[in-house]
Amino acid sequence: MADSTETADRSRRRGLTVVGGNVFALGTVSLVTDISAEMVTAILPVYLVFGLSMSPLAYGMIDGIYTGATAVLRLIGGYLADRVRKPKAVAGIGYAMSALAKLGLLAVGRSASAIGLVIAVDRAGKGLRTAPRDALITLSAPTHALGRAFGVHRAMDSFGAFLGPLVALAVLAAAGQAFDAVLVTSFCIAALGVLILVLFVRDRHDERPPTVVVSPREALELLRAAPVRRLLITACLLGFAVIGDGFVFLLLQRREEISLGWFPLLAVGASLAYLLLAIPMGALADRVGRVPILLGGYTALVAVYLLLFGPLHGWPLPAVVLLLYGFFYAATDGVFMALAGPVLPEHLRTTGIALIQTGQALAYLASSVLFGLAWQLWGPATASRCAAAVAVLAVVATASLLINPSTDTTTNTEVVA
Repeated sequence: MADSTETADRSRRRGLTVVGGNVFALGTVSLVTDISAEMVTAILPVYLVFGLSMSPLAYGMIDGIYTGATAVLRLIGGYLADRVRKPKAVAGIGYAMSALAKLGLLAVGRSASAIGLVIAVDRAGKGLRTAPRDALITLSAPTHALGRAFGVHRAMDSFGAFLGPLVALAVLAAAGQAFDAVLVTSFCIAALGVLILVLFVRDRHDERPPTVVVSPREALELLRAAPVRRLLITACLLGFAVIGDGFVFLLLQRREEISLGWFPLLAVGASLAYLLLAIPMGALADRVGRVPILLGGYTALVAVYLLLFGPLHGWPLPAVVLLLYGFFYAATDGVFMALAGPVLPEHLRTTGIALIQTGQALAYLASSVLFGLAWQLWGPATASRCAAAVAVLAVVATASLLINPSTDTTTNTEVVA
């Protein structure tokens, strides 16, 4: 029995060692940055909807801007990182922009349009850094362990998301509910994340073909590859199925009449579930196949939408919804990037990842605005059921696109690996 336990421990250590130090360094940057980001985002929906009395449609537009309106910068960031072969530098600019945006929120006061502009700058930074960061992960770990590598990164990222709202509550309590104190603290933590990136993350471009010069025309050639087109279409379908965290938490708060003071803890609960499940889901995806895990995650999202106005009441409702919501992220976020990485040529990997993420972000922008409009016109219950129906269609379409015996050999490997 002792021998088997020791063997299992060695196996786990090897499983984490194969991920590589660069992935852990990137995970630390994301952990610190997410503490900063979630300090603000955990209280932003309440501030906008209740503090500024925004309509669901107006909130949907700002929430869409938060994720989708700067999607073009994902392409720019991805292309630049491939062109100059310095993904770390491009990612660093993105992290710095998001850090400075925290100070921008201090200057705009209660102006909804100005808040939207600052949020756009913050998300521009995220758009610029995301593809180079994910490309660095794919270049820092072996192909057979990409699910585990993204699982480790997303677990560290979600630990930061878990801590962020708690830090915000602590700062608010210490500062007498002063929102400015949250923003200043958030900026200082974000600046620490940039410093960690500069000091500890290594660029990974030494193994890439040194003679290849990336051109816009060559980047566009990516769309000629059938596996890349399938992944891009899938990303758009799945992006359209997501209404966003803020809407899910607002619907949960309204359904159960949760005190506004406890609202940030909804994000904490979802982040905790994500944190606990990210590494197991990544490892399982490497073992049984990334597509089945991806489909399982979006099936959980359908369940979340239905439960928001389903038969459950009382504490079981938020407990089950937040668990399923965390599972959704754990089974989809890093897993989809692990699925995409090996399909893309190495010298265009950052551009390809950016292309896929841009499609997903633009689809999310449309979904967020349309959900806000549906809520305003038909009410939250009908809007949630429509979102569930759209998500079901997206799952079926994804299965037909990615589980196909006639697909490219690389894609088949990813499905069954």
